[in-house]
Amino acid sequence: MAERRFLNPDSLAAPAGYTHVVDAPAARLVYVSGQVALDTEGNLVGEGDFDAQTRQVFENLTAALASAEASWADVVKLTYFVRDVGQVAVIRAVRDQFVDTEHPPASSLVEVSRLVRDEFLIEVEAVAIPG
Repeated sequence: MAERRFLNPDSLAAPAGYTHVVDAPAARLVYVSGQVALDTEGNLVGEGDFDAQTRQVFENLTAALASAEASWADVVKLTYFVRDVGQVAVIRAVRDQFVDTEHPPASSLVEVSRLVRDEFLIEVEAVAIPG
């Protein structure tokens, strides 16, 4: 497989914790639906606690990736939906425990008025190219 390229062109502002462009040849793509802070029994983890919910979301993403024989090293794009964009430092702190911080995935973050259930504070979806 050809090598992935993580590009941050000088013609764009320097990114903070993400890569502007990930050029990744793909033989196979894995799309992970938005994950929320539910445990394996379907119970909410971290009611009202943004950090706890974010950690559970990343654990759920880890499990979802593994089910497709993929890992965080294969993730090329993350999309975040959050109730409070002011929590971005919490998101980054948790994210950095999972992603390759030297070559972070492309990312988008959107503040939303609500998610599918009122108690959810964050939802994250991923795209991976297992290699």
